[in-house]
Amino acid sequence: MDRVPGLNPNVPSSARIYDYMLGGKDNYDVDREVARRMLAVAPDTRTLAWFIRKFLVMAVQQAAEAGIRQFIDLGAGIPTSPNVHEVARKVDPSATVVYIDNDPVVRAHCDALLANAPGLSAMEADIRRPHEIIDHLKAESLIDFSEPVAVLLIGVLHYVMDDEKPYDIVAAFRDAMAPGSQFVFTHTSDETNAEFKSRSHEDTNKSPSQVVYRRPDQIAAFLDGFEAIGPGVAPAQQWLEGDLPKTQMVMYGGIGRK
Repeated sequence: MDRVPGLNPNVPSSARIYDYMLGGKDNYDVDREVARRMLAVAPDTRTLAWFIRKFLVMAVQQAAEAGIRQFIDLGAGIPTSPNVHEVARKVDPSATVVYIDNDPVVRAHCDALLANAPGLSAMEADIRRPHEIIDHLKAESLIDFSEPVAVLLIGVLHYVMDDEKPYDIVAAFRDAMAPGSQFVFTHTSDETNAEFKSRSHEDTNKSPSQVVYRRPDQIAAFLDGFEAIGPGVAPAQQWLEGDLPKTQMVMYGGIGRK
C-alpha cells in the first residue's frame, strides 16, 4: 500500500481495520495486528463486519426506493464494492453521493475511485464539526438540503467520545434535513463480550480508533426526533434476511425518517 501524505502508519485506523476485516488490502501492519487480536478473542468479528456491510447496502437501496436521490456517507471508510453510489444508482442513475472521512487514506482512495465523476464527490472532514460540513456542502452545491437526503453514519458514532457530543452531531444533520430524509447508523453495544471490550480499549487507547460501548437505550437515543423505520434500533442481524447467528461483538443498527 502506498504511503499517503498526512497519515501515521504507526497508529491504527478504524477504516483500515474494517478494510482488513472485509478482506481488503488497504491496511498497515498496525491495523492488522489490532484486527488479529480482536479476532483471537472473537473470531466472528469478521462475520459481523459483513453483516454491517449488508445492513448498509440494504439501507441505501431502501432509501433510494423511497425516492431519496442524495446520500451523505459520513465516515465512509475505504471504498468496498458495492459502494453507496453503486447501490443507489441501480435504482436511479442520477443519485448524488458525497463521501466524507477524516482519514487521508480514505480520501485518496475515494478520489481515485470517483475520478471526477459527475454527482459523486469526496471530502476530507471531521464529523465532530458537523456545521462546517453542512456549510461546505451547501456552499459547493453538493447537497440540496431543501430536498430529502439520506445521512449515513455506519460504524462511526462509537468512535465519538461523550465529551465530543455525539448526539449534537446527529442533531445538526437532523435539523438541516428536509422532511422525507433518512438517517442510518450503526453503533457498538456494551452487551459486547467483556474480554473483547477490554482488548479493544488496550489496543486503541489514545488513538482515533478508541471505542465507546454504549447501552442500548443510549444507542436508541440517536433516533430522537426521527420516526423509527423497520425494527427500530436493533442488533444488525435482525435487519437482515435469514436466521443469522449472534456475535460476541454486538452492533446495533437503526434507520429513522424525518
